[in-house]
Amino acid sequence: MDHETDIPDLPVAWRPDPAKAGTTRFEKFLDRHGFPDLDALQAEAARDPGWFWQTVVEEELAVPLRRQPTSWVDGSQGVPWTRFLVGARLNLEDALLDRHAAARPGATALIWEGEDGEVRSFSYAAAKETVDRLRHGLMKLGLRAGDRVGVYLPMLPETVFSVLALASAGLVFVPIFSGYGAKAVATRLADAGARALITADGFLRRARRVDMLAEARQAAIDAGTEHVIVVTRVGGSRLSPREIPFGTLLEAAPDGASPTLDAEDPLMVIYTSGTTGRPKGALHVQAGFPLKAAQDLAHAFDLGQEDTLFWFTDMGWMMGPWEVYGSFLHGSTLVIYEGSPDHPAPDRLWALVERHGVTHLGVSPTAIRSLMGQGDHFVTSHDLSSLRILGSTGEPWNVAPWLWFSRLVGGGRCPIVNYSGGTETSGGILAAYPHLPQKPCAFTGPLPGMQAAVLDTDGRPVTDAVGELSLLSPWLGMTRGFWNDRGRYLESYWSTVPDVWVHGDFALHTADGFWYILGRSDDTIKVAGKRLGPAEAESAAVSHAAVSEAVAIGRPHPVKGEALVLFVVTRPGHEPSDDLRREIVDRVAAQLGKALRPEAVYFVTELPHTRNGKILRRLVRTRHLGLPPGDIGALENPSALTAIDEAR
Repeated sequence: MDHETDIPDLPVAWRPDPAKAGTTRFEKFLDRHGFPDLDALQAEAARDPGWFWQTVVEEELAVPLRRQPTSWVDGSQGVPWTRFLVGARLNLEDALLDRHAAARPGATALIWEGEDGEVRSFSYAAAKETVDRLRHGLMKLGLRAGDRVGVYLPMLPETVFSVLALASAGLVFVPIFSGYGAKAVATRLADAGARALITADGFLRRARRVDMLAEARQAAIDAGTEHVIVVTRVGGSRLSPREIPFGTLLEAAPDGASPTLDAEDPLMVIYTSGTTGRPKGALHVQAGFPLKAAQDLAHAFDLGQEDTLFWFTDMGWMMGPWEVYGSFLHGSTLVIYEGSPDHPAPDRLWALVERHGVTHLGVSPTAIRSLMGQGDHFVTSHDLSSLRILGSTGEPWNVAPWLWFSRLVGGGRCPIVNYSGGTETSGGILAAYPHLPQKPCAFTGPLPGMQAAVLDTDGRPVTDAVGELSLLSPWLGMTRGFWNDRGRYLESYWSTVPDVWVHGDFALHTADGFWYILGRSDDTIKVAGKRLGPAEAESAAVSHAAVSEAVAIGRPHPVKGEALVLFVVTRPGHEPSDDLRREIVDRVAAQLGKALRPEAVYFVTELPHTRNGKILRRLVRTRHLGLPPGDIGALENPSALTAIDEAR
């Protein structure tokens, strides 16, 4: 078989409990509408998308609308600019808070845990009161629907309330990663034309106070942002006359109802970093991103109002807003955490799961690779019986960490909902469903309504061959373009195949029905004409008992075009050596073939990653080759770049 299709033929590693067959929300959805499986539903959704999205919104999500749409799907402006729920009027607070506060006022909406161990919880009734007061306070500043507001906050209760209040007021939410410096914050504020910035005086990171207010102040000056609203978290900061304490916005009771908004009114401009140029601001609308997030949580994650969701993330990344909108729409309990996953000890996440009865846990593969190297006893010392669904997103898995997560954290009971999509898609394209058998690292199908295919270089769907992951029709959560840059949006996703969204991931759809993401198209390594997804080489390296993490890149070669190079972090107790280097090279060559034998293996003390654990492979390559790095604002550990330099 050509290497491009040579995915390991792994056996099924997890099967659903037969006694629970037919109990998930998605299985019940299929049964209600007479569909035998996902494929049959997808065919009907492609034939009649209006019926499908109406059914999701009205039946599965039961979204209260203040005025019904005149059309559920409208492509009259062209496929890339398709609109949904045209003419509908709503306020998201009706769905996210009001109905739950009325029916279950004492139900827990939010639990926050600080790195220092402080815990605060809020009922739906208390959350609604806070959000209403905050909406009123924001409007008293002179902000009006459509104005952009940056949210540059750690994971605090005030962060969640800000997200909900901005939606209720019709203000456009601009999420900003809490680890950014002033320049990266200012770039996003200026591009969005933000009138206000909500920030904090600081937060705790590994027991150290991080002063984010200084960065926020400089960013607001550089961007010309009018209002700076400050949450007190660590104390000790004196505010300037132009800075507004967050608490003062909550002092007055609201004097009116939440406004009625159009389904296509802007909700959020969320920025993604590119390898070149300024960050891209994906525009999402009121009835887009939140409803897609909630649909995915219902159909792929089987989330309901009795469940407790915790996803280790930051509000500046897509999964932050995703978990807020999705969990609140379902009336679930959301757990958020301020600190590091391994502080003060490597069992912090597992202790949090036990303490708060988490049922749905989301962790990146990189975080799992890091935590599994600390020792199994950190997991087994905690009661994780509350868990029933595990989740992951952000990057491809390796086999060994997937199996460890399934066996040790999930106890062999819990499915791993492998989930892949993006900021611009409002969530998932592919997922692993909890009612279907699972293979390590694989997906079991597209999300309902996502007409996914793997396309070859001629734009034709292929099976058992690597190609571009693509979407053949529009969907509810699709971005409405890039802020102030319609042309870049069309070029990025719609320019390869007419009226087809080409996502930028290499993927494989096998004949037995499983799907695999092999990495970003621009990360692909081509050695002597053989195309290699870096995740394959990384998985081979990590399968060695001495290897904790690995990154594979290609570097120019005069004969082969590119040569495979690995950067490796060893596990505790294993020291770098020439013998170990040879063993890793031999391991990769044995699994991938002699033609893909690595040219070099470099040992490093750490790899560059974001705060939520995603490895920044692009930065490894650009640093090693001496190329411009592009946007590095998301980098959590700049010392990793020095480690790459020293490994030359």
